[in-house]
Amino acid sequence: MDTITAVILGIVEGLTEFIPVSSTGHMILTSKLLGYNDQDPVMKTFEVVIQLGAILAITLVYWRRILDLFGIKRMNGRETSLVPRKRLNLLHVIIGIAPALIVAFFARDFIKSLFSASTVIWALVAGGVFMIFAEWFNRSKARVTAETMDDLSYKQVFLIGIYQILSVLWPGFSRSGSTIAGGMLAGASYKASADFSFLMAIPIMVAASGYEMLDSYQNLTKDTLGLFAIGFIVAFVVAYVVVLAFMKLIQKIRLTHFAIYRFILTIVFWLFIMR
Repeated sequence: MDTITAVILGIVEGLTEFIPVSSTGHMILTSKLLGYNDQDPVMKTFEVVIQLGAILAITLVYWRRILDLFGIKRMNGRETSLVPRKRLNLLHVIIGIAPALIVAFFARDFIKSLFSASTVIWALVAGGVFMIFAEWFNRSKARVTAETMDDLSYKQVFLIGIYQILSVLWPGFSRSGSTIAGGMLAGASYKASADFSFLMAIPIMVAASGYEMLDSYQNLTKDTLGLFAIGFIVAFVVAYVVVLAFMKLIQKIRLTHFAIYRFILTIVFWLFIMR
């Protein structure tokens, strides 16, 4: 790996981790196009490190909401207790992430066996169809009861957590795609679903990346630290910009647009990897 490769992979990670296009699919495709084996131990460690950069970015974007979850709000530079009122709390997040964490823990080896280009291709297509259906259902059939993240009920976040299992068991389906679409099917608005998906990503990704790092920390050597640091910083900066831009343009960029992009990516996959 060289500096240019580290920068490219960091950009890809930052661009795709939090939007519903499958970061897994993009990393596999990009590694293949650059001539790298994405299953190489050092490459796998690099992917974990740059994912940590993306986690840091989303944490900075939502740091106020994270304080809220623990019952703290910053006012005039000081931390004060929140006045009790209807608001998303820590239990909502726990309920939302529990199904995926439980499945991932007990089916970890099985899930790893599913990582292949053909699996990702089918997941890209299936995820795209699922997203189009969710958007259509949300607009024409569903009664939207949660306009903002604070309006989400415990039942809705549990359903979002169940839908998130799709991305756990099917590499390439997209964690954000399954949770945003799942939220819309559960009666949440597009924005509420996206907000909760991003916030829920923090504990999910910390748990997944932390677990993987325990298996591969030995690859953090003097020879790799510099390139890993470059990838981390690039992924952090790009992910930060992408999330802010996504939330600003959320009313203009629909799930269907991402689904169409996924179908195009499937064709690219087929041409450059499967053939």
